[in-house]
Amino acid sequence: QLQASGGGLVQPGGSLKLSCAASGFTVSSYTMGWFHQAPGKEREFVGISFRGVRVYYADSVKGRFTLSRDNAKNTVYLQMNNLKPEDTAVYYCAADSRLILSSIYYADRYDHWGQGTQVTVSS
Repeated sequence: QLQASGGGLVQPGGSLKLSCAASGFTVSSYTMGWFHQAPGKEREFVGISFRGVRVYYADSVKGRFTLSRDNAKNTVYLQMNNLKPEDTAVYYCAADSRLILSSIYYADRYDHWGQGTQVTVSS
């Protein structure tokens, strides 16, 4: 199971840190990360740690968002800085043990999902 938390309301330019705590499996070797979904849109890739080796980000968040892992806590984080109104969405954490690199960008390839946490960026 994945338990996401940390969303909220923040002004443009502000910061939030999302957490995704895993139970029932060990995150260290999994591909894990974050997608988001705005109203009326499909779930989109934000940032993924591929098997704990390398992190990939969507172009729209590069330089602003940082994904990290704490294997001792079995948790993945998403530090979001300089937030913009277009970042407003429900953020979901995802995990899978078998993905190949070319598949990490596609939400339908992941076996495990958290419940989602709302991020709203507005003045």
